[in-house]
Amino acid sequence: MARAIRFHETGGPEVLRIDEVPTSEPKSGEVRIRVHALGLNRADSMYRTGRYVIEPKFPASFGYEAAGTIDAVGPDVDGFAIGDPVAVIPAFMFDEYAVFADLAIAPARAVVKLPAGVSWEKAAATWMPFTTVWGALIDIANLGAGDFVVLGAASSSVGLAAMQIAHHVGATPIAITRKGEKLEELKSAGFTYILQTGADDIEREILRITDGQGARVVFDPVTGPDFEHIIKATCKDAIVFIYGALSHDATPIPVMHILGKHTTIRGYEFIEVTSDDSKLARAKAFITEGMSAGHFNAQIARTFKFEDAVDAYRYLESNSQFGKIVLTLE
Repeated sequence: MARAIRFHETGGPEVLRIDEVPTSEPKSGEVRIRVHALGLNRADSMYRTGRYVIEPKFPASFGYEAAGTIDAVGPDVDGFAIGDPVAVIPAFMFDEYAVFADLAIAPARAVVKLPAGVSWEKAAATWMPFTTVWGALIDIANLGAGDFVVLGAASSSVGLAAMQIAHHVGATPIAITRKGEKLEELKSAGFTYILQTGADDIEREILRITDGQGARVVFDPVTGPDFEHIIKATCKDAIVFIYGALSHDATPIPVMHILGKHTTIRGYEFIEVTSDDSKLARAKAFITEGMSAGHFNAQIARTFKFEDAVDAYRYLESNSQFGKIVLTLE
């Protein structure tokens, strides 16, 4: 038998429970992983509360991000052997696979071997944010030396991964945050330029930082009223990614700036990488190389034991964390 975190009704973190479930054998194209660490994701909470893109079927299993060792290999799987240290990239939906268990089945295409010396906690915290960033900033925007990139919600795991990738390719990241208490944490994490909405003149400060040229890339999950000022601080032919809508307020668009500067504004989803085998392979190679060289180091806000998942999700939903929240298993 395996232990799995599941819920039998929608609701807050208190509906989570640990159930004993039959141990499954991997089918063709699958592997089974003995899990050592799990990364929490906001999609987990949305799914548990009935606000996700798919409806839960009870008892509902979930979980996108895990790290551990290969425990069994199914037919038609090449490149993996029992005992390999691996991590799972969220390249599936909860109604297909769910990895929040001590023994988890995952599709082999969504699994990646870990470089030497990477802890289980760091491995579980790396692949969702860094793959998300790679798809937009590297694969699409071709971010590189001399570029400025504006990062909304910079204290999130994705924002912090974007900072590290920007530094890795010679670009300059500009952090934007709502909370004053995050300013010192962002500075300690490696940001040189940090702006706070409501306290700084966002447009003026970005133009000052970029010597009046404006940023070439924006990577924003917030939108809302400040989005207009960010766009006005972009250069000609800039690309602006929207990968979320955390603000519930209206989002004004500076039409004349967009027309005159030939600005591209596009929606971006993680699935653009994970649904494409070629892109997923390139993302794996890029991130593995960065991890091996010590350039990519996932920021962990706090770890909880597997048995304390309720407390971990309460912490996630408090929005007070800085980086990724991780569950650990013995």
